[in-house]
Amino acid sequence: MSKPLDQKPLDQKPIAPKPIEIGAYEAKTHLPRLLREVAAGQSFTITLRGKPVAELKPTPTRHRMTREEAVRAMIEFTKRPDRPSLTAEQIKEMIEYGRR
Repeated sequence: MSKPLDQKPLDQKPIAPKPIEIGAYEAKTHLPRLLREVAAGQSFTITLRGKPVAELKPTPTRHRMTREEAVRAMIEFTKRPDRPSLTAEQIKEMIEYGRR
């Protein structure tokens, strides 16, 4: 039994849209709009006199911790036996040093 054409294998990443070619002058003129489109997943090939010179594409995404994950990580850090123990005076000195 064959699978429907619109169904992709589960391990396959979604296909990124084909990069759109755009001239350097137009890219400079419309940079804010292009950045919004890149944030939405579109890629661009910037050309100079018809020759590709640069790519404008989305950066790889990274996992951002949820609030609960961050709190759990902080609690786990405080339980580590190798964490440094600081006196209140040392902490105050570090805070003051960071304000300079």
